[in-house]
Amino acid sequence: MPLFKTITVDNSTNVLIWKIEESYEFLSKDIELTKHCRDRVNSMKSELHRRAFMSVRHLLAIVGYTDHDLYYDEFGKPHLKDGKQISITHSYEFAGIIVSDKLVGIDIEKQREKIHKIANKFVNEFENDYISQIKNEIQALTIIWGAKESLYKLFGTAGLSFKEHTFISPFTLDYPFVYGAINHDGNVSHYDLSFLEFEGFTCVYALPAEEF
Repeated sequence: MPLFKTITVDNSTNVLIWKIEESYEFLSKDIELTKHCRDRVNSMKSELHRRAFMSVRHLLAIVGYTDHDLYYDEFGKPHLKDGKQISITHSYEFAGIIVSDKLVGIDIEKQREKIHKIANKFVNEFENDYISQIKNEIQALTIIWGAKESLYKLFGTAGLSFKEHTFISPFTLDYPFVYGAINHDGNVSHYDLSFLEFEGFTCVYALPAEEF
């Protein structure tokens, strides 16, 4: 069972990452899906997406849940029936979840050169001012994209713009913590984010900033 990594963030928050190496048939064994999720996975054309979908169900099982404990709201955001917060991600051969008592978001991205081509769609002027100072721009852009994707998942509101509404403070690749903010409809909220890198991938997860 390729549970790749577990991170205990705090007393109520855990991150689990799965490396997808098994076949879809293997991953489907002993997993009972709801009709909604069975229809979803059956409609997927990509075999890797199908395997990722099922590997997430194995991650759920590790933390004591089944597919029947999970439901999705009108924005497609996942929720757990017991009131715990959850966020889900997958990218190529990795999948991950974060479960907490707090609002959470998680994203895994493959580090790729092509991110330069789309940077203008999600990087604002504030972030452009410091990106050039980071030694590896692909890594930096991937962290910013993952951070904004995590915030988008956490916020769970339609119409949130990566470029106009989400802001990532300057950071260094040597220190795996990032601070972010969302400015939406005149309200500003602050978030603590962490990132880790493995096998050419970047994982970022977000929680509300601690108040002191």
